[in-house]
Amino acid sequence: MKKLFALLFILSVIACEKDLKKPIEDKKDSIQQTAIDSTAVTQNPTNNKDVLLSQTNQEILQALKNKDYKKFAEYIHPEKGIRFSMYAFVNPKEDKHFSKTDFEKYEPTKTLFTWGAMDGSGDLYKATIDDYLTKWVYSKDFVTGQISLNEFLGKGNSLNNLQKIYPKADFVENFIKGSEANAEMDWKTLRLVFEEYQGKYYLVGVVNDQWTI
Repeated sequence: MKKLFALLFILSVIACEKDLKKPIEDKKDSIQQTAIDSTAVTQNPTNNKDVLLSQTNQEILQALKNKDYKKFAEYIHPEKGIRFSMYAFVNPKEDKHFSKTDFEKYEPTKTLFTWGAMDGSGDLYKATIDDYLTKWVYSKDFVTGQISLNEFLGKGNSLNNLQKIYPKADFVENFIKGSEANAEMDWKTLRLVFEEYQGKYYLVGVVNDQWTI
C-alpha cells in the first residue's frame, strides 16, 4: 500500500513539472496581431480619389472667394497650364490659356486679356486676370453650392463638350440653383477640371456655365 502511495506521489510530481514547462501564451503578441489584422483593410482607390478631389475643389473655391490668386496659382498644372472657358462649350483655339509661369507673371498686372464673346451680344469680354476671376469665374458664392464629381448638374442649351476635350480628366461641378422668381433659369455652375501629375491633382480647366440664349 505504501508503495502504491509512493508511486502516485511520484507521478503527480512529474505531471506538475510538465505543466510548468508548457509555454505561456503571449497575450501581448496576440493582441498586437489582432490590431494589425484589423487595419489590413483593402482601401478603395476610387473613394480616396473622390475625397482628394473634393478637398482640392474646396481649397480652390476658398482661394477664389478670398481673392487669393497667388494661392490659386499653386493649383495650376505645372506642364499643361490652365484654360478658361466662359461657357460650357470649350474651344481650345479661342479660350484663354495660360502656363503657370505666365499666369503668375500677369496676375498682379493690369494687362487686359480677351476671354471670349458674350452670349447674346457677341461682344468680346476683356478684363484683367483678377477681374475675370472675381466678376466672371466666381460670380456666385460657389462655396455654398451643390457639388458633384464627374456629373453635370447644370444643363442649359449650349453644347457641353467638356468630356470630349478633357477625356482623361476628372471634374468637380459646383452648382448654384436658380431662383423661383426666374423660373430657375438664372442658375450658374463652375466646373473645375483636374488631371493628376506626380500624385497630385492640378487644374487644367476652369469652365463656367449658365443658361444661354
